[in-house]
Amino acid sequence: MISEQKIQAVIDEVRDIARLDVCVFEPEGRPAASTIEPGELPGKELVESFALSPAENQTVLGWHFFKVAVKGQTEYILAVRGYGQDVDVIGRLAASQLGSLISAYEDRYDRNAFIQKLLIDNLQPSYICRWARKLHIRQEAKRRVFLIETKYEQDKAALETVRNLFGHVSGDFITTVDEKTIVLVKEMTGERKEPERIARTLVDMVNAEAMTQVRVAYGTEAERLEEVVKSCGEAGIALEVGRIFYGERVVMSYERLGIGRLIYHLPLELCGQFVREVLGEETEELLDEETLGTIHRFFENGLNMSETARQLHLHRNTLVYRLEKLQKATGLDIRVFEDAMTFQIALMASAMEKWVKSR
Repeated sequence: MISEQKIQAVIDEVRDIARLDVCVFEPEGRPAASTIEPGELPGKELVESFALSPAENQTVLGWHFFKVAVKGQTEYILAVRGYGQDVDVIGRLAASQLGSLISAYEDRYDRNAFIQKLLIDNLQPSYICRWARKLHIRQEAKRRVFLIETKYEQDKAALETVRNLFGHVSGDFITTVDEKTIVLVKEMTGERKEPERIARTLVDMVNAEAMTQVRVAYGTEAERLEEVVKSCGEAGIALEVGRIFYGERVVMSYERLGIGRLIYHLPLELCGQFVREVLGEETEELLDEETLGTIHRFFENGLNMSETARQLHLHRNTLVYRLEKLQKATGLDIRVFEDAMTFQIALMASAMEKWVKSR
């Protein structure tokens, strides 16, 4: 798929040589590139009318229109402003040059590359629709984006494992967006547990086959092709929230990030203010590794004193002493649900604050 920057370079060259203004439009009338100001462009209706007509070229109101066709299909409309026979010849040559350039790019293009461009660039709906038809990609289908974060950059073994798992499925697409992230755009059946099952399969298979550790996150379900961009963004947020608050998790779902997702979107100033109000300036010094480990295990066990003491190999009275010491310093008794929630949020806000400052 040729970029609009490449098209702009072609018409800039035509203008420099022929001293004529040139514009290129999508068949639906959206400008793709131009050598003049937007207010001087021919009207959208004029372009659409010519695109739908059987004519290969046409002259209207001082504009010479030419169809840029590739393999018999109109890809763009080229318009040249001016009068005289030379304008017609220059327009035909420019349209032919642009068509050849597009054809060369198409020969190197595939469906996964289109999905990569869809996820990275802010594509117009008409552009997505046109290329989806050309590449025979269904626009209306249930899809989710899964991001597989590898431990090492350019992990070819991990990428190959993902391709072996899902590369043969016609409705699925596998690409990359950066050095450590593999993207799987997966068609879904709508079954409730399917996303989690796919994510767990990715983790288990890549860990086993590629002998590497990965983390997988996925976004909400997209109904249309253009909505996979939103699902990808959500999966990215899930990965980042997992790094900050849930370091032990290897699978993150955007829909099940809980309080972490809420705190992630809070202003940093508000996080810091809440941390100081709940923990105070000096209390954070009391939260050493041992104390934090005790608190996290207590929360994981649903505030169950006996089970926490058993897992930590502590006498129940020792655990009570630690929690009462914390209560004395903060005024919060985390054995009480409301105080436990307040303390948990403060810890997560503190983690968010530290993470932002460390970037």
